[in-house]
Amino acid sequence: MSVAPVTHRLYAISRSFLRSLPSASAHSSIRTPSTGHRDEACIPNRQFSCYARALRSENKVTVHFVNRDGEKLTVKGNPGDSLLDVIIDQNLDFDGFGACEGTLACSTCHLIFEEEVYKQLGPITDEEMDMLDLAYGLTETSRLGCQVCLTKALEGMTARVPDSVSDMRQSDIGTTTSSSS
Repeated sequence: MSVAPVTHRLYAISRSFLRSLPSASAHSSIRTPSTGHRDEACIPNRQFSCYARALRSENKVTVHFVNRDGEKLTVKGNPGDSLLDVIIDQNLDFDGFGACEGTLACSTCHLIFEEEVYKQLGPITDEEMDMLDLAYGLTETSRLGCQVCLTKALEGMTARVPDSVSDMRQSDIGTTTSSSS
């Protein structure tokens, strides 16, 4: 049995818990020195009211994932969430996906995008490029799902999960998961 589903579920529970905390207590360390405002890079606003929840449900972004078997899965995510967050929150079962929980320590959340969508994703960091170098099936439009944040401009985007993944954290030579195994 794979540890990934359990890890993903624990991650989702911890995110739900963090969202329930008042922003002034648990997230006071997430402030920029110049403005005192929260750093909003892939961190959703955690201050909720009934009105805010209704607005969040209206502001969802539709994302289509094509899994390793070619099946198209359509889900909705919150603007500001990473694609890894969306996959975990929606309990999508992509074997081995997001093994490091978004810490940029693996390339298991490797996704492939259409050219038009890729151009809208924003800059790629050197750290992400280093991890992508370890990914199987790397393309010119590959990105790590943990580093791609949803925006309204990405409404209706499609991301394809590669045929296989490599998790270099598992052993010296890594492990491989593919749709044919």
